Amino acid sequence: MPAGTFALGEARELRHPDRAGQLRLPAHHLLTHGVVVGMTGSGKTGLVMVLAEEALRAKVPVLVIDVKGDLPNLLLGFPSFAPGEFEPFVEGVREPDDIRPAAALAAELAEARRRSLVASGIDEAALRAYHDGVAFRLVTPGGTVGQPLHLLSSLERRSPRWDTDREGARHALDGAASLLLRLLGRESDPARSREHVLLTALASHRFEAGRDADLADLIVDVEDPPFERLGAMEVEAYLPRPDRHELATRLNSLLASRSLASWRQGASLDVGAWMTPRDGRVPATVLSVAHLDDHERALVLSIVLDELLAWVRTRPGTQRLSALVLFDEVHGFVPPHPANPPTKRPLVALMKQARAFGVGVVLATQNPMDLDYRALGNAGLWCIGRLQTDADRARVVDGLTGSPGHARGEGAELAQTIKRLGPRWFLVRDAHEASGSMCLLRPRQTMSWMRGPMTRGDVAVVMGETAS
Repeated sequence: MPAGTFALGEARELRHPDRAGQLRLPAHHLLTHGVVVGMTGSGKTGLVMVLAEEALRAKVPVLVIDVKGDLPNLLLGFPSFAPGEFEPFVEGVREPDDIRPAAALAAELAEARRRSLVASGIDEAALRAYHDGVAFRLVTPGGTVGQPLHLLSSLERRSPRWDTDREGARHALDGAASLLLRLLGRESDPARSREHVLLTALASHRFEAGRDADLADLIVDVEDPPFERLGAMEVEAYLPRPDRHELATRLNSLLASRSLASWRQGASLDVGAWMTPRDGRVPATVLSVAHLDDHERALVLSIVLDELLAWVRTRPGTQRLSALVLFDEVHGFVPPHPANPPTKRPLVALMKQARAFGVGVVLATQNPMDLDYRALGNAGLWCIGRLQTDADRARVVDGLTGSPGHARGEGAELAQTIKRLGPRWFLVRDAHEASGSMCLLRPRQTMSWMRGPMTRGDVAVVMGETAS
């Protein structure tokens, strides 16, 4: 396989489906980003995993954002076809009436994996090379498995970005302050919350003086601010002392409680560190928020995406794919106007700006109506699985037939093609190809075992192995 080319699987010509070959996607085509859509059971998550694996095989660092809980399966990229690789994990997939010993079930799973991967041109040597060449990290903010993450580090710990990129540092600070106020049950909108304005002003005051802003110190500052005015108003008029005392008391109760501890554990949020090779191995970070509720996910991901955007802007300009971000199940995080969750601004900015810095972004969703048109408009690679509703198909077809080289009259035919797609088949349009030509794709078998959501015990086993 040529360097910098992703072997995605079996391809067939759209007009002549009997003509089959292999789809080999040049890595730099993902600089114009991608969208993967398809209903439940279409194979969307499998395609996302294949894209991640191919990027890692090409030595491209990967950040995967996991909402459902399936993408930690990337850590199950066993280095051989030996049944023993499966044995620690088989009980979770055993059918209720299957009474075979674990070893027998593991042997069946291993053989099925061997046949599928060999058919895709991946032998045991390729598996070993992939396994040994990747450094995996599973990050679980606010969780008790995987690697913890100090999500309030942008509020409490002074980042070097305060010297190099204050706008990015302030966006990250806003996100951390919003998360803190959310944990207090308070208004967390930076534009409306007076408490948010005060907290970020106090933290900024410390950072600009070259100091950290530990939460215990901020509580003292809330009671007795080191400045007299906020904007055009005196602090006392803007947020009177009784209100500040009540905020300080609530913050102190939170600081003393167990509920905050999980958000303040682990290393500082540092996307640059996630994307830096370790011991000569290409880095792969799976950020899983499957264990959080909807509000926590939005706040956590807004903080991470702001950090990601700030890191992207520090990169040198390049026309080579130097990092890939994959976001599976993006529903609700970059919706059409007028919805404006905290994740939308950084995601739209990434789709517009990241390509100039060598960073590709792939968004996956069950419903194309979930995506803001600005995100869709910046995608050069479309992978469309089966879509059940007319509205979904119409949205996708409008985007496809509106590209150069395609007549509007093709819409009805394309809609029927999408409707007829079977499981694990996708209609692919690559804007880099002549006239935006399209083909049918059946993704190859993933090297990682697609087991489904992993238990805490599973994660503990695999994390122990990847750390060794």
